[in-house]
Amino acid sequence: MGYRNLREPGNAEVPWDKFDSAAYFAHNYAELRADDAEIIRVVAGFFDRYGAYRKRDRAIDVGPGTNLYPALTMLPFADTVVLCEHAPPNRRWLKDQLRAPAASWTGFWNAISDGRPGYQSLAEPLKELDDRAEVRTGNIFDLRPEHYDLGTMFFVAESITARRAEFRDATTRFVRSLVTGAPFAAAFMRQSSGYSVGDGFFPACAIDENDVRTVLSDVADIADIHVVESESLRPGYSGMIVATGFTNRR
Repeated sequence: MGYRNLREPGNAEVPWDKFDSAAYFAHNYAELRADDAEIIRVVAGFFDRYGAYRKRDRAIDVGPGTNLYPALTMLPFADTVVLCEHAPPNRRWLKDQLRAPAASWTGFWNAISDGRPGYQSLAEPLKELDDRAEVRTGNIFDLRPEHYDLGTMFFVAESITARRAEFRDATTRFVRSLVTGAPFAAAFMRQSSGYSVGDGFFPACAIDENDVRTVLSDVADIADIHVVESESLRPGYSGMIVATGFTNRR
């Protein structure tokens, strides 16, 4: 792919229409790994404590790709869950999965709901997700400000560009798409050098927990930034970062 010859390829140079969704799902979400289980523990625990005190109208998961578990963590707390996805192959994959979800999502849901009262009221969560989710074409850099009541963004801002300015802009725009005081969760690959999907290679921005804290501090009241150990997913990264908090308008 031509963008690999660029020193710092940006989001606009990446051929997202060639993203191999089936390969990405098979490598990342065909089973629940320990690192995702730890992220679920942090995020579902946070939403169970702070998301359930009132029902919210609109939730958004920005850039879900082939990952349904961020949307599932928000499901009991919102009437509508928007899956805002830029890549055409991922939008098609999401629509197919909502209609006929893979068996592995049951294991993810079991981890999400285990011991958490806010989640246990949903007897058929995957059917509920199909009923409430809306797959929409969108770009993180064009998100409408102060529109959503609850939000997630997993492995997006640092995984769509090699440019630090775009990472900061994407993270900020995600948080600012939420109303003031909205709870959110965001996850990031730590020190990623890029990643292969099928026959393609995609750029990433090498960030750490200090970078996450710096960008979020301008737009959010941070509840927690947690580093998750992970070495089994692929080469070229040093764990994961999960951040939770509430939006502000400083």
